[in-house]
Amino acid sequence: MTTTLSIEDTERLVASALQRADVGPAQAASVAYALVTAEAAGQGGHGLRRVPAYSGQAKVKKVDGHASPVIEMTRAATMRVDAAEGFAYPAFDLAIERAPAIVAETGVLAIGVRNSHHAGVLGLTVERFAEKGLVALMMANAPSAMAAWGGTKGVFGTNPIAFATPLPDADPVVIDLSLSKVARGKVMAAKQKGAAIPEGWALDKDGNPTTDADAALAGTMVPVADAKGAALALMVEMLSAGLTGSNFAYEASSLFDDKGAPPRLGQFILVLDPKAIGGANALHRLGDLAAMIGHEPGVRLPGRRGLEARRKAAEAGLVIEDDVMAMIEAV
Repeated sequence: MTTTLSIEDTERLVASALQRADVGPAQAASVAYALVTAEAAGQGGHGLRRVPAYSGQAKVKKVDGHASPVIEMTRAATMRVDAAEGFAYPAFDLAIERAPAIVAETGVLAIGVRNSHHAGVLGLTVERFAEKGLVALMMANAPSAMAAWGGTKGVFGTNPIAFATPLPDADPVVIDLSLSKVARGKVMAAKQKGAAIPEGWALDKDGNPTTDADAALAGTMVPVADAKGAALALMVEMLSAGLTGSNFAYEASSLFDDKGAPPRLGQFILVLDPKAIGGANALHRLGDLAAMIGHEPGVRLPGRRGLEARRKAAEAGLVIEDDVMAMIEAV
């Protein structure tokens, strides 16, 4: 069975649950927007199924539901954002608000976010920069979920990378990928449903392939492109955690339960003014490439599927499974 709610009603439902778990109204609204948008885009592992874990962590102060992020401009084009052990989304909101005026002067802005929480769907964050006419590249570390190539001990998170660029007279291109073959949130969702996971997603704690979600969560995720994916995960770990002064994956507590200290994760964002880099014709050149790719039969530009799903949800409402609704109402 399912329930269908409008996007606005779903955001109110989630925000109310978070506030019952001692999250401030402004912070709850920011988190609710991020989770509901992820759900509408078809990213259920980063959507409504996160509400129980987020709420449980807020109750025990593993994440500070009342934290307000603080910005420090360390140079003309470098921004340090302290999420203050709160949710990541208010920190992203603040950076997105401040970035356009800075990039208008400098042409570029490097943003380091520290003392942060779950970064969610990175594509939805970089898309917001693209909506302001800016190009953005973002990466984030996460608690241990992936081993170095050839190892069995988790030293990296799934460490996603996302990119977005505006296009002339068209929706932006949005690329969002996890450096594990799938996001770990999909394994969590399978565990909640009591379902098996496909072969090739994960390894158990001994390094053996598994289709059991519990064994996968106790083990490690398989990197995309094998050794190449593991190398990229190392790069993300260094930029998003090492440079920002955040916890490395193996130092961070889980995002799935209320045990341990705040995860204190990090995110790195590079924002560019396309005209400052490539001149007045830069976006038209990007548009030419996108048109060449998108006009070929059977080819869909990255980001379009999620955007279409969100538009459909905005018109027809969001379909919520009964077990998810029960978990939210039980907070």
